[in-house]
Amino acid sequence: MRKINKNRVLFTFDEIKDEFIGELGTEKRTAYEQELQLVVLGKMIRKVRIERKLTQEQLGELIGVQRAQISKLENNLNNVTLETVLKVFNALKAKVNFNVELI
Repeated sequence: MRKINKNRVLFTFDEIKDEFIGELGTEKRTAYEQELQLVVLGKMIRKVRIERKLTQEQLGELIGVQRAQISKLENNLNNVTLETVLKVFNALKAKVNFNVELI
């Protein structure tokens, strides 16, 4: 928290998340961070698909699924397998990296 002047106080985004979602390491905060990562992954699939000038239908054909499933991947990754995500990025000719951090 930083005080700008006597009438204004600024908070960092991390401070806001700590206050309203929970501190790092709490169950609620972990769930929030994981969901956020899935949203970002879906946005990344869409971005790369568009950069490759593919429609959802064309990408679906490349990996053997219907267009509706590609739409779901791009907008809601809650019930997706790692295998499917890897198939999508492979079809998009995109390299996928995972980082594992020990806590």
